[in-house]
Amino acid sequence: MLDVVDINCDMGEAFGRWRIGDTDDAALMPLISSANIAAGFHGGDPNLMDETVRLAAEHGVGIGAHPGYRDLQGFGRRKIAGTARELVNDMVYQVGAIREFARRHGAPLQHVKPHGALYMEMAVDRELSQIFMQYMRTVAPNAFVFCMAGSATELAAQEVGQPVIREFYADRDYDDSGSIVFTRDAGRPDAAAIARKVVRACREGRVRTVTGADIAVPFESICFHSDTLGALDIVRLMREGLSAEGIRIAPVSQVKTR
Repeated sequence: MLDVVDINCDMGEAFGRWRIGDTDDAALMPLISSANIAAGFHGGDPNLMDETVRLAAEHGVGIGAHPGYRDLQGFGRRKIAGTARELVNDMVYQVGAIREFARRHGAPLQHVKPHGALYMEMAVDRELSQIFMQYMRTVAPNAFVFCMAGSATELAAQEVGQPVIREFYADRDYDDSGSIVFTRDAGRPDAAAIARKVVRACREGRVRTVTGADIAVPFESICFHSDTLGALDIVRLMREGLSAEGIRIAPVSQVKTR
């Protein structure tokens, strides 16, 4: 059973006057411990990046870069063809943007978490993950990389000693392999059911898959998405459930990592 866990949320995922979801990031920020901030390719723009980083810094929330495919129209949830080095260069560009805004607001870059289809591609592409870890070891050797347990991303990080945080996906389903079921539209899920799922995962380290199987899922951080409808209810009920079980919510610097 976990006695402390991080809660991370994908944030700043809008563009200009266009917004996604029904919850404002400002309402979510006091309730989380890590923020994955869109870096301009799948969502986000300079003004929004600055605003979201500022909010995170003011609330003591760990700041993470959330680089994705260059795909504003598809919200980074469509695979874009490119060599591993080309894709890593896209990530370098985006991580640099978030890190500079963090520097502007006197905060460190806590972590990097790839977004959407790029996250899923890195999970199975060893070369892509290895080249990305070479970059991280050069420019941010102490920053955590967020990923799924058992993924190529985790293995590549372990090979070079890059700190890793493994995630549990609150508002996404799992398949029997332990991978999340990728979707472009999660609809409005049952917030209370999500909270029960999260509490069970923290207590037992297990989750029910879409086929009804029961699998083990190791993690140090719980992820939910700001664009999921009802995101505010989801995080409030998760926090209530975790608190009732005596599970403390804390930044990843206070969570036991691998």
